[in-house]
Amino acid sequence: MAKKIALLIIALCFTACATQRYGSVPRTSDQMVKEAKATISEVTIDDVKKMIYNKDKIIILDVRDKDEFETGYIPGAINLSRGMLEFKINTVIPDRNARIIVYCGVDLRGPLATKTLNEMGYINAVNINGGLKVWKAAGYPIAK
Repeated sequence: MAKKIALLIIALCFTACATQRYGSVPRTSDQMVKEAKATISEVTIDDVKKMIYNKDKIIILDVRDKDEFETGYIPGAINLSRGMLEFKINTVIPDRNARIIVYCGVDLRGPLATKTLNEMGYINAVNINGGLKVWKAAGYPIAK
């Protein structure tokens, strides 16, 4: 009987560790984006246009892949793909207090990247709500 109880306790420990390590409920990418948007700050395209016009000290960060970036981007933006963000951000933007305006194509990678930047100590990173799609739809300038 003691042997069975010991085996049961061991099995429960492994189960608890596995649940804690991998999470109890799998999430979809849509859920992850929704959760990110709930925890980050966002700005509108009009806010960004004013910042550019006023020559505010900002860094506009496009987190799309390089081939997407080369088809057109917000003037003054620098490119660092979402896939390399965690590995290269310290080199590209060493100042963790910098005011970073993040965007992607359709507002999926941008919120995730902004959340990651916030978690890495870039406390002034914000996402453009709607991404480049909304910027283009408003007829705002695109650089190539």
